[in-house]
Amino acid sequence: MAQQPRAWQRMLSGRRLDLLDPTPVDIEIEDIAHGLAFVARWNGQTHGDFAYSVAEHSLLVETIFGRIAPNAPPKWRLAALLHDAPEYVIGDMISPVKAAVGPGYSELDARLEAAVHIRFGLPAKVPAAIKKQIKKADRVSAWMEAVQIAGFAENEANRFFGKPDPALHDGLAITLRPPVEVRADFTARHAALLEQMP
Repeated sequence: MAQQPRAWQRMLSGRRLDLLDPTPVDIEIEDIAHGLAFVARWNGQTHGDFAYSVAEHSLLVETIFGRIAPNAPPKWRLAALLHDAPEYVIGDMISPVKAAVGPGYSELDARLEAAVHIRFGLPAKVPAAIKKQIKKADRVSAWMEAVQIAGFAENEANRFFGKPDPALHDGLAITLRPPVEVRADFTARHAALLEQMP
């Protein structure tokens, strides 16, 4: 009888995360921060000596979300920080690849996101209005990345990601840093937001 393919991953924390049936007890922020700090956005096709990581992107999205929704409670800031958390185990697929893979990717992503949210005191599903604001912050970040480090002309980035309100990105610059620094900042920001939650 054929053995079922392995559908779990052992994390550096020692946790064993079942990708098909993830449970909140197997999720640790250190694993998420470590994984995201080593996952490259844009398939690594960015200028600079370090990859632009999903962890760095997540910190930027949370900052931009704060400009979009300055009165949002800490839990929604945390949701913005964790918006790509599933990528610590499934990687960052560029949009064209996600489209080619089909709905299976979205289902896997949704299961992992729900487990991560529950683990850190968020609802399994973020309300649609908040999700929309996080997506807007995500698109502003993608526009910034496209123009600053991924080789897009501004008019090309406008076409793909929409021309953002300058107030949402004024004064923000993308910096490429070693993964260990980004991992530490991601973990610290997560801890700070958790502390602010009631």
